Amino acid sequence: MKLVVANDYQEMSELAASLLLSYMLRPQRVNLAITAGSTPKRMYELLAPRVKGHAEFANAHYYNFDEIPYAGRSGYGVTMENLHRMFFGPAAIPERQLHVLNSDNYLQHDRRIAEDGGLDAIVMGVGADGHFCGNLPGTTAFEDRTCRVPVSARPDLADILLKEVGGRTEWLPDHYVTLGPASVMAAKKLVLLVNGSHKADILRRIVSGPVESGVPASILMLHPDLLIIADREAAALLP
Repeated sequence: MKLVVANDYQEMSELAASLLLSYMLRPQRVNLAITAGSTPKRMYELLAPRVKGHAEFANAHYYNFDEIPYAGRSGYGVTMENLHRMFFGPAAIPERQLHVLNSDNYLQHDRRIAEDGGLDAIVMGVGADGHFCGNLPGTTAFEDRTCRVPVSARPDLADILLKEVGGRTEWLPDHYVTLGPASVMAAKKLVLLVNGSHKADILRRIVSGPVESGVPASILMLHPDLLIIADREAAALLP
């Protein structure tokens, strides 16, 4: 594990953007699973104008690592919708470089990634409860691969998903799909972005251990190539 502590959110975003650019500039195909949510917002703002219209980034292929479908709606779910809004759209990423995980293909997703050469890197955030991707406490096991998580997995999961679909009950799904911990750990490199004082305690628990199901992201410490980029607020409780 390597830990880089940035002075603030802006510097953390600049470091993450530079790292992604280094992958995207590789002469051969590179497979990247990237995160939606609030943490990478500035990173995408920095990346989009650097990438848009530049043919040298054509070897970069992108995968969403979870998806919340909208009930009664076709097309992209919450994750891909957000990724399009924050990055794929502003950067004008061609559809041929996007490889969508959804409720229809999740059972084939691990095989498809393997056939594509595996994931070179996953860039993700972490929740204050220790979740990563769609691996919330009580929803998946460390040995799970890409899977379907039913709303019944947790008593409060329906409320969590309702917020994700904009509070509209007619769009509330009965499940979501996610790369399970085993699928995430199969990637060549993991990059964890952590910012804000509200993440300080969970980052301390992740780094200090132990590995426990109650803190799903604690499993990431066992990966042979984990990079954590945190701002000073998030790193405040680390030794």
